[in-house]
Amino acid sequence: MNAFQYRRGELCCEQVPLRQLAERFGTPLYIYSRNHIVGQFTALDHAFRSVDHTICYAVKANSNLAILRALAEAGAGFDIVSAGELYRVLRAGGAPSRCVFSGVGKTREEIDYALKLGVAVFNVESEAELAQLNACGQRLRRRAPIALRVNPHVDPDTHHYISTGKEESKFGISIERALAVYQAASRLPGVEIRGVQMHIGSQITKTQPYRLAIQKLLRLTDQVRQLAPATLRSLDIGGGLGICYRKETPPTAQQFAATVLPLVKNTWLQLLIEPGRFIVGNGGVVLARVVYVKQTPVKTFIITDAAMNDLIRPALYGSYHGIVPVRATRGKKIKADIVGPVCESGDFFAEGRSIPAVQAGDLLAVLSAGAYGMAMASNYNSRPRAAEVLVAGHRTACVRRRETLADLIRGEPAYT
Repeated sequence: MNAFQYRRGELCCEQVPLRQLAERFGTPLYIYSRNHIVGQFTALDHAFRSVDHTICYAVKANSNLAILRALAEAGAGFDIVSAGELYRVLRAGGAPSRCVFSGVGKTREEIDYALKLGVAVFNVESEAELAQLNACGQRLRRRAPIALRVNPHVDPDTHHYISTGKEESKFGISIERALAVYQAASRLPGVEIRGVQMHIGSQITKTQPYRLAIQKLLRLTDQVRQLAPATLRSLDIGGGLGICYRKETPPTAQQFAATVLPLVKNTWLQLLIEPGRFIVGNGGVVLARVVYVKQTPVKTFIITDAAMNDLIRPALYGSYHGIVPVRATRGKKIKADIVGPVCESGDFFAEGRSIPAVQAGDLLAVLSAGAYGMAMASNYNSRPRAAEVLVAGHRTACVRRRETLADLIRGEPAYT
């Protein structure tokens, strides 16, 4: 569903005008559509209904407790990359037995915490991590369930910062080396082989990279099955499904399933999928108010009260986000840089963007901000982080209050 549409000339989230949310909760403000988020999960879950599967939502995309709770209630598992994300899942009502633990730098304390709680599987990123998992398992007198994150050397054709399946990536174990590592794992008393896993990148808008990578993974899986016929349970193809930010045409849930299912249906293993952006990306916006319009001899700047500390993706990745006025207008358009008040030249949401002329006090919506927005927000320039609101039909709930100035120094001892 398109959760953000104009109704009677005003941009709304589901049935609620964004202008009303700005008046009630202030700006900058993150606004999410519950029905969009749950709908995206349900569409993917339904598309794979013909095989045993679990959709493990990637918590790093958006870790708000209300969103995690909504997905847990819809039947989601979770892909976590830290003890903090596991703690959030538990607080939101998620089950540790439906969590896969990814990440290249799991500490001994994080492994102990997750192992005691009983996560489904640890996605192992290196031989050094495998040794640590074995040691933790022996010390706690239990076997750590593991899957190797295999690097299949497939180019997902995405931004190099979020491409994780190529040979030069810090992630995973080379597919050429993987069988030897599995053989070593089969001899360790503190671990148990449960699965085979890959994750080739993020914001992937084509199905061919998945096809190539899964084909490689299946050949390895047949070999691993011979090593651990009694314990091998899952085949994890990672996440990375893209969304439309501008003109991309990513596959739908059904199109993605049409590529994957013929490849995996006869493995008789549980299929794990780890989407994040696909579920929440287009389910959120950042609402910002124009503070000033500044004209210089060479360009126009639209200065908003939102900044790179609220949404860093344009500064970090050079990523595109649609930006539209909350009140629809057919007036003349101008070309402008849309920027924030942070003291960095990189503090921008758009450069040279064609946009309807606005003035101080007007509201703008930065679109497709549900993923890697608030999750990457900071207090840079000692700016309190924004509030978050969840909308469901006509109902709204503040699911994270706006930080105060006092929150900025909470936990810092007074200077003496």
